[in-house]
Amino acid sequence: MSDSAPLDLAPEDEEPAEPPPSKARLALLKRLADVVCLPSSRVNAFERAMTSDLLIEILRDATIDERTRVAQRLCSVIDAPAALARLILRDVIEVSAPVLETCTSLGDPELIDCARNATIKHRLLIAVRRDISELVCEALVEPMEAPVIEAVLRNETARLSSNALEILVAATREHTRSIPLLLKRAELRPSHAYILFWWADADARRTILQRFAVSREVLQEAASDVFSLAAAEKWADPLSRKALQFIERRQRNRAAIEKSPFNSLEDAVAAAQTGMTREIAEEISYLSGLKPTTGAKIFTDPGGEPIAILCKATGLPKAAIKALWRGLRRRETDSSGELWPALERVLIIHDMIAVDRAQTVLRYWNWSLSSALTPALLKAIRDGDEEGLDEYSLPQRAAMLALSSDFTR
Repeated sequence: MSDSAPLDLAPEDEEPAEPPPSKARLALLKRLADVVCLPSSRVNAFERAMTSDLLIEILRDATIDERTRVAQRLCSVIDAPAALARLILRDVIEVSAPVLETCTSLGDPELIDCARNATIKHRLLIAVRRDISELVCEALVEPMEAPVIEAVLRNETARLSSNALEILVAATREHTRSIPLLLKRAELRPSHAYILFWWADADARRTILQRFAVSREVLQEAASDVFSLAAAEKWADPLSRKALQFIERRQRNRAAIEKSPFNSLEDAVAAAQTGMTREIAEEISYLSGLKPTTGAKIFTDPGGEPIAILCKATGLPKAAIKALWRGLRRRETDSSGELWPALERVLIIHDMIAVDRAQTVLRYWNWSLSSALTPALLKAIRDGDEEGLDEYSLPQRAAMLALSSDFTR
């Protein structure tokens, strides 16, 4: 038996007690933070940078409470050193929250760095700050997180760039709750709304058509003399031909009738009534001045509103909608013989929209969903490659957004 005193062992599941906070460290942190916060009249840039470097080294191993104290001290600093600000903003949310919530002097580089390297909680706090810039908004929405997207869209002082809008439009395919918020943004343009239309619900589609289906009268007046010039050149220039096709008043393709087995668009619609086939759908597309890709998108849309746009743009009556509806084997009435709600909604859309405005929507779809489909774009759509959007034009981007889901089914 040993004569030595028994060892006082702590239970195995007990963690060793934390050492008491160092008064010297707390005092030093406070003094260093005080120096960093001094106005430029009291400390020069080199002194501030040197103090900041020393403060950063201590903060790396400091406790959360110590780091929080320094963060709270920096909230009122007008020109906090960038490296120190980035360290604080990347910290756990308990440390960085006071700065993100109250510090008005944070620059875009620090906010962007935080948005891209911190957590969703950090991004949510940035999203509600006043006057966040276009670049900061892009960094916030890049991860396509629904709560952050909604916070950005609700922030009326946030400024959205075209790139951010494209990200948001793409994100709404999965986060449909964001669609009403996005439609309220003043930055949204017809080019975005017409693509968003394809996965929007009935209410959002109605809003898009009411707000963004614009007339082309101004363009038609401005380019009225250009049509004769292009005709004299036998439409040799493909760029001007494509633009003039978008602007012109006539929707139906008269030249297509000569090659069609049908005498008119009305005859093709009548034939479709007994059963829509791929061949009839293609003929209706050609006779309507559309590419088959656009026609296929219209006829396979589950909501049916594009059919109303097609009929109104080409001068077809509501009876044509019912004929196409029947040919597509869609339900027409309920058990009591009343008009099926979806068909009734589509007929209302036909009454609501003017011919010229319906043509604007239809031609934009045709422009973006067919003429922009280059081999490279088709490959990108099939591969789901939306990272290289900058390589493509606006209609090409629209086609990628609208058709990528179709090619991956």
